[in-house]
Amino acid sequence: MIDIAKVSAVIEEIAAADVLPRFQALAAHEIEEKAAGELVTVVDVAVENLLTSRLKDLLPGSLVVGEEAVHADPTLMKQVTADAPVWIIDPIDGTRNFAHGREAFAIMVALVQGDESEAAWILEPVSGRFGVAERGSGAWMGGRRLRVAAPDTPARMTGSLHASSYAPKELARRVDQRRDRVKAVKSLRCAGAEYLRLAAGETHFSLFTRLMPWDHVPGTLLHQEAGGTALCFDGTPYTAGRYRDLGLLMAPDRASWDALYGTLLDD
Repeated sequence: MIDIAKVSAVIEEIAAADVLPRFQALAAHEIEEKAAGELVTVVDVAVENLLTSRLKDLLPGSLVVGEEAVHADPTLMKQVTADAPVWIIDPIDGTRNFAHGREAFAIMVALVQGDESEAAWILEPVSGRFGVAERGSGAWMGGRRLRVAAPDTPARMTGSLHASSYAPKELARRVDQRRDRVKAVKSLRCAGAEYLRLAAGETHFSLFTRLMPWDHVPGTLLHQEAGGTALCFDGTPYTAGRYRDLGLLMAPDRASWDALYGTLLDD
């Protein structure tokens, strides 16, 4: 369907030319609050526009669902499950980090068709870590095949728990009370960076309670192609069209997913 290497080259080119030169060089007026607690910068908008143009050129007839475009026109979200190929773009994931000069931010892109994830790209422009996956072909970083961490007991597994700002109060309370049952690590405040460390086997799990497609479609494919299990809280697979669902739990395999769910979420 698409030349994976050509997409990678486009993302790297835009990162080098349009993202890194602006890192730690933004003026105050180039950062805005688009919603309560959510920032957007001129770089987010510019990068999404560039990616939209370049990716549509690579795949004529494809559609684009980008975070900033959807913010401007929420009806675009309907295109996520279109029959045509759809690019899902998060131009700067971890915008707050980027805006404040912190290195944990990423460019995230996925290609889906009929709600099926076909390919994914996650690049950390500062570190240069670049995870790429194609359905059925594994997940890769710099020529190295990625593998998730080996399963273990919940008490020995490390991971991040994102159940505060966007979670129902009861769910947030339950997860917080059970935090010490696992080896919870500090959130990077960037889903793309979280997914890279999951797919590389640096952490075992992540729990998310906000499922916007640009935050999770690239990462779930990368994680699954690295051997992991990504399921919504009802135990069924996450897809791009499930952005209204309550939550998502990533684990090394189904047995450890069940054990983590029981430890963190079960009544």
